[in-house]
Amino acid sequence: MSIASHVEELRKKHQNLSAAVERAQRSPGTSDLEIVAMKREKLRLKEQITRLGH
Repeated sequence: MSIASHVEELRKKHQNLSAAVERAQRSPGTSDLEIVAMKREKLRLKEQITRLGH
């Protein structure tokens, strides 16, 4: 897998996770811990994208 395709895959995962966080924040049944975990994963993906992009 090339770096460009890997970065694109990471971007897709980041977008999907972003949508999941938004849905979770609107859902009263989702715990704060779950939302925090998703946000941490989203940040980790963003850092990976940034690192590979340079």
